[in-house]
Amino acid sequence: MLTGRAVCLGPREASFQDPAAAQIIHRIKGEYLKADLYDKLITGVVNVFTTRNLDIHKRQRRLLSSEMAESGLQKHVPVVESKIRLALNRMREEMERNDYTVSTSLILSKNELTSFKKDVYHWFLSMATDIIGELSFGESFRMLETGEENQYIKDMQSVAQAGGVRVTFPFLLRISKFVKIPVISEAVANQERLIDYADQSIKRHQNLAENANEKTSNTLFSKLYDQVDGGHLSFIEVRDNAVGYIVAGSDTTASAILWLLCRHPDVRDILVAELRGLPPNFNYEQVKGLEYLGYVIEETLRLYPAAPAGLPRLVPSGGAELGGYYLPAETVVSTQAWSLHRDPKAFPNPLKFDPGRWEHATKAMKESVLTFGGGSRVCLGVHLARMELRLAATRFFLSFPKATLSTKAGFTEDDMEPEMYFLLKPASHRCLIKAN
Repeated sequence: MLTGRAVCLGPREASFQDPAAAQIIHRIKGEYLKADLYDKLITGVVNVFTTRNLDIHKRQRRLLSSEMAESGLQKHVPVVESKIRLALNRMREEMERNDYTVSTSLILSKNELTSFKKDVYHWFLSMATDIIGELSFGESFRMLETGEENQYIKDMQSVAQAGGVRVTFPFLLRISKFVKIPVISEAVANQERLIDYADQSIKRHQNLAENANEKTSNTLFSKLYDQVDGGHLSFIEVRDNAVGYIVAGSDTTASAILWLLCRHPDVRDILVAELRGLPPNFNYEQVKGLEYLGYVIEETLRLYPAAPAGLPRLVPSGGAELGGYYLPAETVVSTQAWSLHRDPKAFPNPLKFDPGRWEHATKAMKESVLTFGGGSRVCLGVHLARMELRLAATRFFLSFPKATLSTKAGFTEDDMEPEMYFLLKPASHRCLIKAN
């Protein structure tokens, strides 16, 4: 029986709210291999994130990591900036029509609102999707330009839930053709569409490359494409990694930053004062150097990490001791960001949004953060995610320094309650902000 900071989840599975255990499980040596949950997230798709094979992971990560490093991303700043500016323009257009960022004033009830989601959540989801599309495939998905809530956007909103269904009920997926259960059928259809989006994106890139489009010469996938051309990598491997990038690129943490800052005007005003110290034609390096903005981002990621759930690993051969308990080999062990980030021993008053706590970050605080995983399997997108958050928050609050939460269309704090599967999103899939 496990007690305290360790919880027994099953006969051979345990979860730990223990920073020391997290440091061991996710250390750089990588002895704790990923558990079979990753095989089920998107059935049949093996990429740098889901693979449990160390050799495949090392080979694919080597091809992808340089473009996702801070130095490799520098050449992509103009694309990120352009999408952020376009997202802000679309928000501004809606604000002028409605004085809050939602697409219609003809709302009769809160239930009917489910079909109207063009708010900051919608636009930042579209922004993140377009950024990852253009950086990876040489052409965006044009979500910001069309403004439509099409099937692609719906799939990005439901991708975590569909993945949760696939992980929890893998046996039902196998009989879904014969036994029709709506939630299972949708999880299967979502997976098929994700693979199709990736397939179309790779083929679109190939067409652009054949026409000597300069946008295809430097993408996040450039080295993968080169390996395919050289016969060292299959199209399926590239496509499977495209699936991973499309899903990871749908992160909506930017909406959480706006919500938290508009909910705490005292914090917002401190940030705005810092932002106003930037020169008129500031660059990304100057934004990156803003201390208080950094604290705001760290605190947002602490409270609302994009991936709050457990990251299951297997105890290596010979067994191991974690949290004072001996666990035999092949036991599934996990730590998850949601609980670690709310540990009062590391974060006093843990539910309080307090960016200032990061000014004097302690060793315990740093060791309790699992926002992007850790060790050799740390998220490849960490630097791109931070770049988007820094620039989006900066541009938004320089444009709308007195932005506040809207109460129109029945929007309340309940709308921002987290919907947690493997990824985190606001339950209502909307975030309404009022600004002039």
